[in-house]
Amino acid sequence: MQPAHEVPQRRRSAFVAAFLSLIFPGLGHAYLGAHRRALGFAAPPILAGALVAGLAVRMDVLTLAGVAIQEWFIAAVFIVNIVAMAYRAAAIVDAWRIARWLAGGSGSGSGGRRTAGGGVRMASLPGLLAVLLVMATLHVAVGRYDLLLAGTTACIFDSGAAGCGGTPGASGGSGAPTGDASATPEPSAVGTAVPSSSIPPWNGTERLNILLIGADEQGGGHNTDTMIVVSIDPLTNRVVMFQLPRDTVDVPVPPGPAQKLFGTTYAGKINSWFVNVRYRADLYPGTAQTRGYNGLKDILGNLYGLDVKYYMEVNFDGFRQIVDALGGVTINVQVPVVDDSYPAGDGALQRVYIPSGMQHMSGADALVYARSRHASTDFDRGARQQRVLLSLRQQTDIGRVLPNLDSLAAALSASFRTDIPRDLFPRLLGLAEHVTTRNVRSFIFTPPFYQTEYTQGTYRIVPKVDRIRAAVRDAFTADSTLLDRREAISAEGASVYVLNGTRSSGETGKIADYLEFLGMAASAPSQKPDVSGLSTTTIRVYNGAEVSAPLTVSALEGVFGTKAQLLTDPAATADIVIVTGTGTPALTPPPIP
Repeated sequence: MQPAHEVPQRRRSAFVAAFLSLIFPGLGHAYLGAHRRALGFAAPPILAGALVAGLAVRMDVLTLAGVAIQEWFIAAVFIVNIVAMAYRAAAIVDAWRIARWLAGGSGSGSGGRRTAGGGVRMASLPGLLAVLLVMATLHVAVGRYDLLLAGTTACIFDSGAAGCGGTPGASGGSGAPTGDASATPEPSAVGTAVPSSSIPPWNGTERLNILLIGADEQGGGHNTDTMIVVSIDPLTNRVVMFQLPRDTVDVPVPPGPAQKLFGTTYAGKINSWFVNVRYRADLYPGTAQTRGYNGLKDILGNLYGLDVKYYMEVNFDGFRQIVDALGGVTINVQVPVVDDSYPAGDGALQRVYIPSGMQHMSGADALVYARSRHASTDFDRGARQQRVLLSLRQQTDIGRVLPNLDSLAAALSASFRTDIPRDLFPRLLGLAEHVTTRNVRSFIFTPPFYQTEYTQGTYRIVPKVDRIRAAVRDAFTADSTLLDRREAISAEGASVYVLNGTRSSGETGKIADYLEFLGMAASAPSQKPDVSGLSTTTIRVYNGAEVSAPLTVSALEGVFGTKAQLLTDPAATADIVIVTGTGTPALTPPPIP
């Protein structure tokens, strides 16, 4: 008990003492004048808080988030929370007891003032219980969110964990429902099962490649409609994103068991590769939950000439929920989105219109913006998807996350998966903190420069593998001005015909190849122009294409040194027609290095 000379001989409220100790251990003792005891209770939390603060100030927010998802950290928070609750309860009860003793007199409490003191004690007991209840409620809340974090991270890092809201990739087909994986037995391997293998750890200095997947699981399928390989240079904090459209066919198959089955190229659309390899233990290592991802990393890594180490996947419904949990996302819509045939589910179609300018979007709106593919090119669609990702990266902060933890955790548990090791996340998120949009470059491998487009029958595009691999190899060193101009011209999507207005043969094909190198959708049909024998090149721009494709027109005028003619002809089959003359320069695209 506190020495008599330290205890002021005046009454103090036991409830106030307990309440002050609720605010901070030892504060109630200071209120009672028991200063040594106050210091004894206050010192441990002050020292612990200083230690934690010292560690925290050395890490940025994203690095802290990476630490917070570690299993050891979650377990430590659980234990520390219990210890802290017991410690605070002891401080509260001790301050309350001292106040009782003071109210009952300076003796042991067995003298003549016992009844009056007992009355005081009985009156303050409900107050003590109320303070303890409030304190316990706070710690129960911390424990609840700690367990919520444990469950969420278990679902993210272990796709087979029990209690998760869903399992991306659990369906067996690409299009029609085939039932849940638990109800559909995994087919036996046709050949010898591929032995399991571990992913060599990232050394922290080499170029790191991560596959981002957006999966469409409507109707029970699992089409990987969005596939973006993010390549990170940790030495310069530069990031390049490589995106392959879902309709790409004839992607080279890597040497090995898969090539023996499918041949040197995969004839199907690349968004169906996942479901065609996920059950085949003779093709790729892993389980029914992970084999498809391993196969997708393998075939895209082979196409790009990269070692794609990890993947991160979210299904489209989960993406919508995540954006809503973050309070929506604001996107700078550079080109209005108009789609009269956007799928609304159950075979229904709806009209979509998203105006240009800064637009704050809900999860459903952002999904429509990212997925709409009618009345726009694959390049535009890919650019929109990457713009959504960058906008979310810029706008996500602790202030937006904390109020929506429950809904965000539910969305992540049900829809988000990755094979990135937990212990690598602090380093990756710390690296992401230093990446700005100025350091991010994107490549969307669309026609005409990177692919050849076929529109007869089923729409499909065939990659020009050499050009794609050269772009990936030189992504961090290539001339950014040329790349930006090519992407801007390609985004305009103007069709260009090159017609032979001279007697020289073969020149139009080379010119079309050169214009394609600049990013234009150029071709050299065999049709004859209505004029010939000209000395200069003629550029004809039809039906207002100068408005929709100003960069293309400007580039052509610069290449051929002549002014374009603006014409109106409803029968025109191309946006721009070039008729060569005797003075047309000999143009040949540079060789792929």
